[in-house]
Amino acid sequence: MLSVEQNERLTKVGPGTPMGALMRRYWHPIAGEDEFVDRPTKKVRILGESLTLYRDKRGEYGLIGERCAHRGVNMAAGIPEEDGLRCLYHGWKYDSEGYCVEQPAEPEGSTFKNKIRLTAYPVQVLGGLVWAYLGPEPAPLLPRWDIFVWDKVFRQVGSTVVPCNWLQCQENAMDPHHAHFTHGVYGSYIIERMEERGIWVPDYMRRVVNRLGGSRAVKNGFDRFEHGVIKRRLMPGETEESENWRIGHPMVFPNMTRIGKKGWYCFQIRVPLDDTTTWHLNYEVFDPGPNGELPEQTLVPLFDVPIMEFPDYILGQDLIAWSEQGPISDRTNEHLGESDVGVIMYRSLLEEQMAIVEDGADPMNVFRDPELNQRIDLPTEDYGALRDYQEGAAKYYDTGPHGHVEYMDEVFLKAKKAELNEAENGG
Repeated sequence: MLSVEQNERLTKVGPGTPMGALMRRYWHPIAGEDEFVDRPTKKVRILGESLTLYRDKRGEYGLIGERCAHRGVNMAAGIPEEDGLRCLYHGWKYDSEGYCVEQPAEPEGSTFKNKIRLTAYPVQVLGGLVWAYLGPEPAPLLPRWDIFVWDKVFRQVGSTVVPCNWLQCQENAMDPHHAHFTHGVYGSYIIERMEERGIWVPDYMRRVVNRLGGSRAVKNGFDRFEHGVIKRRLMPGETEESENWRIGHPMVFPNMTRIGKKGWYCFQIRVPLDDTTTWHLNYEVFDPGPNGELPEQTLVPLFDVPIMEFPDYILGQDLIAWSEQGPISDRTNEHLGESDVGVIMYRSLLEEQMAIVEDGADPMNVFRDPELNQRIDLPTEDYGALRDYQEGAAKYYDTGPHGHVEYMDEVFLKAKKAELNEAENGG
């Protein structure tokens, strides 16, 4: 168990806190591009700060303070112009660096505007998401992790605002033992409740629940690597030559996890909005291979993934486990066992990287060399084969029955059929 001070050091993310200082060394997603199709502004909460994100008439983004410095009107209600955002109340206009550039009611020749500046942070777009950097200058490069920049794939993003601290979500990534109970035993309980209520239970859900609930991992492993921690799992009947063990999948420091299977790849991103609220993003990439027919994609859809009472898919079960620990888990009362080695390892890594920042150096995964940032490939198990895809499987992937699962199910089934035909014909 941790002391009160240790727990606060790991969980509090506001300005001036050790974890807040660490998190401010990284770029964080603050919006999806498709959120700006119908409205050019968004109220943003990130790392305990309230801000305004806007898109000007040139299509450029700016991230500035929440309220006008004049009379405190929320700038998200403002008017986007060619090169800035204008307050609706008295017309004060701000550029993307937060400078006040116009004050229509002030006398001609007044220099009052030169004394006014709102908080402002740099913004970039990558992979359909809008990212912000809230740390000290010079800003590092926005990491070009592989699936954010892959070509000829279909992307979608599931969005959930979780009423709990970010660490509860991220520690789940270092706790493989929960899979047997949360997704197996608890999943079986959910099936029972669904049947009692006359709710249809998908066949694929039964298969996954039976597999996870019927056996636990033979062993789990954690190995540190340059971008975080590689997690390995050996299931009954597998050898150490299986991809689950030989390759595993990464926890990408500080707040992402990479998972997937053949044709489907995902980043789980845990964005700390403040101490008791997390924006969880499931960034999913579908790649059915050369036999898959995907539409041309101009915008990456971002859609809501609700917290459900009896979720019939894996992420939904995780969302309950995280939020039911309370706004900030009281780690002064926890009792960790030998099976919690991954959680302990991750907390030690956080402490190590916070100390590096306190010493004035860059922590892990801060990139400044463009040559090393063209595309950062991550080791991830690609277990299974497209020919093994079973109808309805997409509904049990991370965003469950939400998003474009019906369409993707059809894409994978057609690609599977084409692959099997090629195999039969010697292709």
